[in-house]
Amino acid sequence: MVDGEDCARRVAMGFGVGAALGSSIGAVYGTYGAFKYRVPGLFKIRYIGQNTVSTAAVFGVFLAAGSFLQCYR
Repeated sequence: MVDGEDCARRVAMGFGVGAALGSSIGAVYGTYGAFKYRVPGLFKIRYIGQNTVSTAAVFGVFLAAGSFLQCYR
């Protein structure tokens, strides 16, 4: 059994790892999508940034939830 502080640390670490992984995948996918859909000019940077942040948030939340579920197991 782990205490609450250790569990919070694990959840935060899970979010950080998920966000790092998600941001790298989001950047690659966003770049691909920007060129595939022919996003004009500087809107490419916005498109890639939105994909990067949203994918990082989703991966981070899922890994944090998984870490939370594993805390008291």
